[in-house]
Amino acid sequence: MTKPKIEWRVQENGYYCLSGALERDTVPAFWQQRQAWMPQDAQVTLDLAALTRVDSAGMVMLLHVYQQLRQQGAELRFLNVPEQLLTLLRLSHVESMLAACIK
Repeated sequence: MTKPKIEWRVQENGYYCLSGALERDTVPAFWQQRQAWMPQDAQVTLDLAALTRVDSAGMVMLLHVYQQLRQQGAELRFLNVPEQLLTLLRLSHVESMLAACIK
């Protein structure tokens, strides 16, 4: 069995895709490498359509991405947010934090 992984792809200027399993087994190593993939654009669109799984660790990582980009003065927009992630955001009472970002 192959280990689940996360892939961050640059599609075009400011448009990114996140794919794979965004979960407790994959997030720590991926987050450690964030200097290599963290966007520097003023406007960032992150397409989540290719995520196969998201757990609470993945949700927290996305919240940290949001926070870090805001601190840099960037605007973040999420596209194709999986229902699993929307449910986690609601259950964690943080949906309002990202409501303006979810398209």
